[in-house]
Amino acid sequence: MAARTNYTGPVLFSFGFRPFFLGACVFAVLAIPAWLLIWRGNLEYSGVMLPTDWHIHEMIFGYGAAVVAGFLFTAVPNWTGRMPARGMPLALLSGLWLLGRLAAAGWLGLPALGVMAVDCAFLAAVIAMIAREIIAGENWRNLKVLVPVTLLGIANACFHIEAMTEGAADLSRRLGIAVLIFLIMLIGGRIIPSFTRNWLAKRGAGKMPVPFGRFDAVTLVFGAAALLAWTAAPWAAATGVLLLAAGLLHTVRLARWRSLATLPDPLLLMLHLAYAMVPAGLIAAGGVPFGLMEPPAAVHVLGIGAIGGMTLAVMMRATMGHSGRPLEAGPALTLAFMLLLGAVAARVAGGTSLVAGLDGITVSAGLWTAGFALMVLKAGPWLVTRRIGPKKVSGKPAQPPAQQAAAGQA
Repeated sequence: MAARTNYTGPVLFSFGFRPFFLGACVFAVLAIPAWLLIWRGNLEYSGVMLPTDWHIHEMIFGYGAAVVAGFLFTAVPNWTGRMPARGMPLALLSGLWLLGRLAAAGWLGLPALGVMAVDCAFLAAVIAMIAREIIAGENWRNLKVLVPVTLLGIANACFHIEAMTEGAADLSRRLGIAVLIFLIMLIGGRIIPSFTRNWLAKRGAGKMPVPFGRFDAVTLVFGAAALLAWTAAPWAAATGVLLLAAGLLHTVRLARWRSLATLPDPLLLMLHLAYAMVPAGLIAAGGVPFGLMEPPAAVHVLGIGAIGGMTLAVMMRATMGHSGRPLEAGPALTLAFMLLLGAVAARVAGGTSLVAGLDGITVSAGLWTAGFALMVLKAGPWLVTRRIGPKKVSGKPAQPPAQQAAAGQA
């Protein structure tokens, strides 16, 4: 504990959100242009997976897992009252994540089993470190957070196994996306109305977002059931009906959070817009069995819109809050998020020519890359320099989840 308290090493490894948010954003800038070049035959790919599997795997278990790790290593100290993991353990974990990306790209020259071992080691280490902190802090109620993270780790292992045995990781692709979407349903459903309530209260608003209740629980159950059905049988009519029902329920859920009232605050509005991509994606996927939507378009509404949008919005807010900056998006970060929404629309257009002879896939890749490049340019310096203003207190007594969210610490 003394080593953590007296930390004097690089700022990048002083808090969990710093290396993983920076790594995720830089990776997002590099991976999509690389995939576009591979897909068009202009760049050689030497990994052990199919190129499409590599693209999907790296967005879920490369980018997505990094954001999840950054979020957890920032939130857990507030749950447990213990000092955050920092220094060499955090640097080694970051290096393990990077090794996974190099292995998956084929740059380490490992066979399929070696790639699997290196890649899966990251989430296994995250789970072990988070479990250690929660148990050491005797914060038993938050052990449940290990369930979805463990499912993400299992989905990653399944992805590798399915790619090795079946040639393509068809089912595991959807399983990984489903786990991340459910995490957004679960965590987003807590922090978005809480942040909105605090913001409205400061402005003396009378009507507040509806707090978590039985309707939210039912909505989560429907969402989980729809995602499981989509994972197992995405073309079945029954799956389509379940997805459409879940999408409508989550639309109603979002409508109860007073989204329109947040228009004056772009940073808060981003969270609402990102969550709106969850029901939009569920409804899009629900239309696939009935021929109303192409499968890749539906998947990308969930992937770019819900996962990309929510992770970008959360990284913005957490980076500002934990680096001492005011919670104001500003022109650059607002534009970054708008570019991401544009990437969703362009990807739904698919092969349709949109701008200067460029199809929707190319335009979408360009908008995604530009959005995350803006995030790196604007927030990157905040992630590698010391906090400004009053020093954030660490190792304080653990707070209940409601207070964590209310303080903007979740």
